[in-house]
Amino acid sequence: MKSEEYVSQQEGAYRVGGTRVSLDSIVYAFLEGQTPETIVQWFPVLSLEEVYGAITYYLAHRAEMDAYLREGELEAERLRERTRRADPAFYQKLASARQRQP
Repeated sequence: MKSEEYVSQQEGAYRVGGTRVSLDSIVYAFLEGQTPETIVQWFPVLSLEEVYGAITYYLAHRAEMDAYLREGELEAERLRERTRRADPAFYQKLASARQRQP
C-alpha cells in the first residue's frame, strides 16, 4: 500500500485510515520521539500498519504537512486570543487559580 492510502483529507483536516484520528496527533507524537508502538497504545482504534503509513505519509509530504501544522497552530492561537478577549474575567480567574496550585 502507498502512504496516501493511510491518510485522507476530510473537511479540511487530515485523518488516519477511516478513523477520526487526526494526522496531526500522530505527527506530533512522532516528532516528540514516541514510537509507533506507543502511538498505537494511545490510539487503539489504529493498527500499527496505519500508524507507520501515517508517519510515512508525513515524511513523504513533509514541507506541505509542516506548513499545514503551522497554520493549525496559528489558527488555534487566534481562537485562544478571541476567547480571551470575549471573556477576560474568566481567563483572569483561570490564571489566578493556576498561580495558587502547588
